[in-house]
Amino acid sequence: MENNYPYLTNQVYIYDNDFISLLSLIKTLLKNKIRPYKIEGKEYNPSLFENIINIKVENNSNILRELKNIFGKENMQIIYYVYSSCENNKELVIYYYLLNYFKFKDNLIRMRNLRCVSEALRIKEKVAREAHKFKGFLRFKELKSESLYAEINPDNDILFILAKHFQKRLKEFNWVIKDVNRKTYAIYFSQKLYFANEEKINLKNVEFSKEEESYEDMWKEFYNIIGITLRKNDRCRMNFMPKKYWQYLIEMEDER
Repeated sequence: MENNYPYLTNQVYIYDNDFISLLSLIKTLLKNKIRPYKIEGKEYNPSLFENIINIKVENNSNILRELKNIFGKENMQIIYYVYSSCENNKELVIYYYLLNYFKFKDNLIRMRNLRCVSEALRIKEKVAREAHKFKGFLRFKELKSESLYAEINPDNDILFILAKHFQKRLKEFNWVIKDVNRKTYAIYFSQKLYFANEEKINLKNVEFSKEEESYEDMWKEFYNIIGITLRKNDRCRMNFMPKKYWQYLIEMEDER
């Protein structure tokens, strides 16, 4: 995709692998009218002909509010979903999307003939679809502490999106959602939401409550009862619930 974007040099600009750092870097690049060849995370290994550039950016905790006032809520949501994706060169998509906003303003979202817009909307819709599926496929289990615990293994980094959803749906409970792939946690405790990685939290020995097994048995029984054996269609079911989501589904344990 990078060959379809204009660039002036072989310089690769580095950010600290978080959304705020990326926005701060892009703001600096736009301000100085720099069109990067690539924007990559700090673990990026350059090729022989690439030059790594680490530029000092302003550490501005209010940058989200500032950019929201400039680009609007809808555009900021789009670029966050793009950032949450596992797509290559997502940083360049965000950069050129924001760059073109200054030319097209609020009409930008309708300019699908622009590659940065079509790519941003494609990626956003892809991430949104996966987040929507996990809102239905995520299964909480009760811990001994009476808190709820769930694990997910999404392709995209949708933990924040899911956590904000369940913050509204399960606001009377304490719960934890673990992204197994990225080893990150969303923790909702005393009606406050926190995020942490595995280095800062130890939940290796998760112990479930005595009642959890009974709950699971009842849920499996309910799932089996409402199914119509004569109308069972495995291919149709997998269209709506692909096997990659089965790993943490309680009702699919026997079939796994």
